[in-house]
Amino acid sequence: MVGRRNTLMLHDPAVAGLGEFEQFVTGGALKSAYQPIVDLDSGETVAFEALARWPDLDGATPDAVFAAARLNGRTSDLDWACRLAGLAGAIDAGLGGDHVLFINVEPEALRAPVPPHGIAVMAEATAGLRVMIELTERSLVRRPADLLRLVEWARRQGWGIALDDVGADPASLALLPFLSPDVVKLDMTLVRDRPDPDQAAIMAGVMAYSERTGAVILAEGIETRAHLDQALALGATLGQGWLFGRPGALVVPKIPQSSIPIARPTPPVAITPFSFIDDDGNTLRTGRKGLLLNLSRHLESQGLRLHPAPVVLSAFQTSARYTASTKLRYDALADRCPLVAALGAGLCADGSSAVQCVDLDPHDPLVGEWTVTVVGPHYAAALIARDLGDDGPEDQTTIRVRGHSRPRPGRQRRPITHVQTLLPPNHHARKRSDNQSARLNQSTFRLQRPSLN
Repeated sequence: MVGRRNTLMLHDPAVAGLGEFEQFVTGGALKSAYQPIVDLDSGETVAFEALARWPDLDGATPDAVFAAARLNGRTSDLDWACRLAGLAGAIDAGLGGDHVLFINVEPEALRAPVPPHGIAVMAEATAGLRVMIELTERSLVRRPADLLRLVEWARRQGWGIALDDVGADPASLALLPFLSPDVVKLDMTLVRDRPDPDQAAIMAGVMAYSERTGAVILAEGIETRAHLDQALALGATLGQGWLFGRPGALVVPKIPQSSIPIARPTPPVAITPFSFIDDDGNTLRTGRKGLLLNLSRHLESQGLRLHPAPVVLSAFQTSARYTASTKLRYDALADRCPLVAALGAGLCADGSSAVQCVDLDPHDPLVGEWTVTVVGPHYAAALIARDLGDDGPEDQTTIRVRGHSRPRPGRQRRPITHVQTLLPPNHHARKRSDNQSARLNQSTFRLQRPSLN
């Protein structure tokens, strides 16, 4: 049954008997508990995770309270209340910048702005704390543009990014390049159980990502020496669990000798994919348009073959090129892949597919390009084309092809999240360009050879 505003829907067993919802957000019932995160080599506490608790309310577990918030449409209010409580408690305890504070963010709350009463706390936290925003793979799958905006904002504040529950779902591995997390938190099942073949493949990818980027692996749920031994074998350098301390009041320990590195913000690339690779100084070659079509479908087919399944992002210029047959192919991809997105002018989601559709402004520079990208943990390839708008017959026109390339030695890789045109924060507010054409008679594109990294 549905009660009054802010009254719980008591038919859900997870929230039955909790009473008025407002008490979980205001009134002082919400308390933050802090669980230590330790360096597994030195044993020093280097960070804390802020966890929401309601100790004086019977049955108010975090799962039940957040279930109530979802039923009442108050997830953003509750999430901000938990975040602000965690930050304020750390500030009051004098945590400072010598230790990192992990703060969880719910995907449903990504769009919600800072509440007015929290502005001062956020300013003080930005100035005095080292904060790590903790996200899950479902955040990127459900609200990709919102999440990438949050990541960009956090980086500008000097805050870090942690990806939680990696290993629980193979999708989390394919999303690593898009979030470029500083910390990868292993799902506790990896620490407590013998990994199955799928989880072993995930761990291989996580360790490769850590070696390539310098990201730190954190194992949570460590309660016994056996758990600790398995965490070390999986490459974890940080640990969290009852073996090191239960959640409780924040008592600031001594300054650790080591710290968790947080990446410096990378300026976003406010250009299209073709412009980005066209400035790379590589040779372009020519070929037939049919080759472009065949290569495009070949790359798309990798989404149905690769394991773990990759992320597929494509730009089609206009909705006219996202044909019925193309939609069927992308629907099939979305049934298997963790994230599939299609961008184009006039391209709108119809609710019948899991494909994330983005309607580009007709004057968006990306409308002049045809892009297909496939990114997985062990495979990455992109076809990037630009429409030159010639008037020749489509079946006889030529296309210009960029040669195969590999990343140059020592060259820093830019996180995929910074190519903003792939998932634009505001696709209706684009820089206008008058040099676009709706024709794809002759195109220039780059195809990167699939690589193991």
